[in-house]
Amino acid sequence: MLDRIKASLPSLAPAEQRVARLVLADPRAFSSLPVAELAARAGVSKPTVVRFCRSMGYDGLSDFKLKLVGSVSEGVPFVHRSVDADDKTADVLVKVVDNTVAAFLKYRNDASSAAIERAAMAIAATYKTGRRIEFYGVGNSGIVAQDAQHKFFRLGVTAIAYSDGHMQVMSASMLGPGDCVVVISNSGRTRDLMDATDIARRNGATTIIVTASGSPLAAAGHIHLAADHPEGYDRYSPMVSRLLHLLVIDVLATCVALRLGSALPPRLKEIKQNLRSKRYA
Repeated sequence: MLDRIKASLPSLAPAEQRVARLVLADPRAFSSLPVAELAARAGVSKPTVVRFCRSMGYDGLSDFKLKLVGSVSEGVPFVHRSVDADDKTADVLVKVVDNTVAAFLKYRNDASSAAIERAAMAIAATYKTGRRIEFYGVGNSGIVAQDAQHKFFRLGVTAIAYSDGHMQVMSASMLGPGDCVVVISNSGRTRDLMDATDIARRNGATTIIVTASGSPLAAAGHIHLAADHPEGYDRYSPMVSRLLHLLVIDVLATCVALRLGSALPPRLKEIKQNLRSKRYA
């Protein structure tokens, strides 16, 4: 919850920013003080305090205080707010969107541009030398790997995605120096991906890892693109992690596109023109 407030600060009105800073300065005191005292300490009106709570996606001051107490007492930020069984559609909309926006803003603030630069240069160099570019992922991350293949295919980059563990191991065994593999994982603890990464690295291929910091897989590759989020990797239906991985791939694909030179824009223009016949006027 506190991380989410920090990430939302730039988008808040000046008066609401003062309330936010009051929360961040002493969350325990904020949760126990009456609205009049909170307004006086922040130098705002009482309606502004309530408006701030609603801007953060809560029903009002009481709901905000309740969640704040839980966040402080548990010591874990309520960035990923679970949807309750009695939530209305509007509540679900706010919670899902806010969870995603908070994760994106956190990634924007925490991402290493140097690591992204290294990864983009490695993929661009592999493309220019005609070597192999591959994407690995299993389960939900396997779908992201397929999306990555599609994004790079549109750039004219020949790539392939594997979501089967046996295929990953076999393909990694055929990689060599100059090849590049991007491994995507939510948990960073999938055995098949660890095995394929180790094989590819031993064979001299450049390994780029998109996964959570501190995981075994994060340390197994040459370049780590951290994808940290508040969603546990054991969730049965992950949402934020999938969207964050897609965002990382979008950033990486854009950086690679800028390094492919002047030949790319005409090619993309031709693809767009050729697709016009596939659409209704």
